[in-house]
Amino acid sequence: MASERSLLLWLLLLLPPFAISTASSRGIRLELTHADTRGDFTGIERIRRAADRSHRRVNGLRDTGISSPATLKSDGTEGTAAVHASTATYLVDLAIGTPPLPITAVLDTGSDLIWTQCDAPCLKCFPQPTPLYAPARSTTYANVSCRSPLCDALRNPRSHCSAPQPGCAYYFSYGDGTSTEGVLATETLTFESGATMHGIAFGCGTENRGSTDNSSGLVGMGRGPLSLVSQLGVTRFSYCFTPFTDKTASPLFLGPSATLSTTAMSTPFARNPAGGGRRSSYYYLNLEGITVGEKLLPIDPAVFQPSPMGGGGFIIDSGTTFTALEERAFVVLARAVAARVGLPLASGAHLGLSLCFAAPEGKTEAVDVPRLVFHFDGADMVFPRESIVVEDRSTGVACLGIVSMRGMSVLGSLQQQSMHVLYDLEGGVLSFEPDKCDEL
Repeated sequence: MASERSLLLWLLLLLPPFAISTASSRGIRLELTHADTRGDFTGIERIRRAADRSHRRVNGLRDTGISSPATLKSDGTEGTAAVHASTATYLVDLAIGTPPLPITAVLDTGSDLIWTQCDAPCLKCFPQPTPLYAPARSTTYANVSCRSPLCDALRNPRSHCSAPQPGCAYYFSYGDGTSTEGVLATETLTFESGATMHGIAFGCGTENRGSTDNSSGLVGMGRGPLSLVSQLGVTRFSYCFTPFTDKTASPLFLGPSATLSTTAMSTPFARNPAGGGRRSSYYYLNLEGITVGEKLLPIDPAVFQPSPMGGGGFIIDSGTTFTALEERAFVVLARAVAARVGLPLASGAHLGLSLCFAAPEGKTEAVDVPRLVFHFDGADMVFPRESIVVEDRSTGVACLGIVSMRGMSVLGSLQQQSMHVLYDLEGGVLSFEPDKCDEL
């Protein structure tokens, strides 16, 4: 930790200062809307889309430098932004450049880089709902030098500086096949209410493949130096997801406004022993066990720990809908849940889920779901019924809202719904408590 603080201090002295205006001492509040809220989808379609997203997401997470922090200034105003539908989990509306150009971007706690498609010109761009950002039209755009610590912070073997490229080139890829390539630059970002952030490093992508699902790019919220929270220098942020089936907004708080009650549970973040690389951006937790009903399952805690080479582990992620457990743990959990439910198994192929039950007389609400608890280091996370099962009432099928994966485990947003979750970056802990998210 001492070496990390020294490195951060060194970069702070080398980098030009950032500035943030029109943001209050209370921090910034963003309104989040679930990905499918604005789409005309049935309940079954939403479950299927969530399952598809989760499978793509966990595959990407499995297969996968430091900048100076800014400070929030107090001038009596507060910023807001809207996040809306796509096949990604959450999108955020903001603007980039001067004059500000509105864009839509995926909000992602599982990565760091902020990037958007750029018309500089764009050699390969996928369709997006807003016009391409053109650096030449902004008075606040600036390329990042190859010698800048910002360029070093990319920590990507395919990021490079060489002729004829005038600045710091980058390449970033995701597990679903999406990739972005371009140059690292700095710009002004503006939220809908007018809160502005100056000198924020971002990727200006001119060769982009795949899709970010009806958006213009991505805003990384991970632990690495190029994420939005790292560049803002905020020491805490929190969110509270409204129920999966609701269309009400979910709040995200950046800075001092991210607070919980004194009765909230807390567990320390864990470190990946392999150190650097993409995985160092993830928010790792120590999951020590799982209880179904009143029985602690016979799962070796080592299943949830990162390997010495950096693989595996258990992370919390906003971009994954259904919690994914390492295959060995999932099998034990599924058997225990099936034994407690005691109903005939049913096919959940149309929902993308593997453990499903035929409800008595087709009434899914009659399925008796056992108590489910995740035991973290120092904190127990108890899930309500709606965070454990998803229902297809048209066919009388109720399914466990947890999936299996190989290599690592992920706590998804379905299991985080109706829960206020706080990331204390300075204290190195995650805190949580049940809450009425639409009333915050």
